[in-house]
Amino acid sequence: MSTTGHTDPAPTPTTATAADGAPDGASHSAPDGSSAPATGPDTTPRAAAGPDGPAADGPADRPALRTADRTPDRSAALRAYRPALRTGVLIGPPLLRGPRTVHLIKHPVSGAAFEVGPKEHFVISRLDGNRTLDDVVTAYADRFHRRLPEEQWTRLLGLLGTRGLLAGSPDPAPPEPPPARANTFWKGSRRTVADAHATAGRLHRLLRPLLHPWVQLPLVAAVLVMTGAVLADPPALLDGTRELLGRPLALVPFAVFLWISVCLHELAHGIAARHYGGTVTEIGLRWRFPALMMYCTVDNYLFLPGRRAKLVVAAAGAYANLLLLLPFAVWWVPLDPADPVRPLLTGMLFVGIVQALSNLVPLPPLDGYRILGHTLDTANLAPETRTYLALRRRGRDAVAAYPPRARRLYTSYAVTAAALVLLAAAGSVTAVVLLVLD
Repeated sequence: MSTTGHTDPAPTPTTATAADGAPDGASHSAPDGSSAPATGPDTTPRAAAGPDGPAADGPADRPALRTADRTPDRSAALRAYRPALRTGVLIGPPLLRGPRTVHLIKHPVSGAAFEVGPKEHFVISRLDGNRTLDDVVTAYADRFHRRLPEEQWTRLLGLLGTRGLLAGSPDPAPPEPPPARANTFWKGSRRTVADAHATAGRLHRLLRPLLHPWVQLPLVAAVLVMTGAVLADPPALLDGTRELLGRPLALVPFAVFLWISVCLHELAHGIAARHYGGTVTEIGLRWRFPALMMYCTVDNYLFLPGRRAKLVVAAAGAYANLLLLLPFAVWWVPLDPADPVRPLLTGMLFVGIVQALSNLVPLPPLDGYRILGHTLDTANLAPETRTYLALRRRGRDAVAAYPPRARRLYTSYAVTAAALVLLAAAGSVTAVVLLVLD
């Protein structure tokens, strides 16, 4: 979730639930995160139609039942069938992905994730073992003002069964193990915890009393007051930074403290995810010479309950960094402005706050990028923005499939991202010049 090594917890859809043939049907992600045609291992005939396929407005419009496989007895049995999703299947909220709105569905055993459109989601979310075909058809007609033909219903059920998403269906073939990591002296990663989920669980149980709102609210207030008080005096910040850089005996221990803070940043993501029911799959070290950082991989991140849970998990790292600065602030506040220690502490607080808040900038792969995505209910915001801009350069017709909200969102994010990059570059150059020329 940050440049410090957190792996994006979003499960990359491996195959598509191609239950319909309409424009808002499902697709899957290419390895680079861009949108690609559905080409998974699905062997279902492409003629199969789901809820978004041709609608039938009445019995006379329905496809004729073939005598070989549509006998009255079979039709009656089908209409009385009460299908249920497999226990543990995860269904995500609606997300804007390119021109489409999609939902993620994840198999509880294989971990395979699928994207489906809103109409397939409407049907799938009602497979609770209590509703019959007639119940679902009636609800579908009320919602979309179109009937759900029996052939599309049976094909959708067949597809869900093939994917192992229905109760009683066999498990799909297990996914191939990932290729062995080719670690080198210059770049690599290594798992350091045998059972990351259990470790995160123990940490969560240990810290659970501190996660109560009556504890967190005063801490959040203290963090906000500290940040405002430190940043309120820009000249003192520059002087404090110079003082810190000019004292190696203080700078080196503080650099070690910042490294530990970065490690705890990653663990904070995992602990917050466990608090909301997420799964921590891996904790380890990742290096890009000469940097060495901890990483924490959170699974089922996009399936956490509600937007608030996702926002808390995404912001937990930066919040932990700021909490670790509170002891310095307690020492700093009562010092007289003439005290020689105060400028040094000011520099430490300023550098620590910048390190924490920089993770909240909405650019990938920072935490702020994920926070923005959850706030806007979007998936792969940056790659989809690039795709939209590339199509837009071809003319308006190339982006005709994009709804107005998607056009506004991707255009606004492109402008905002460019402005942030320019602002960050200008700020960095200005800071260096002020520190060097003084």
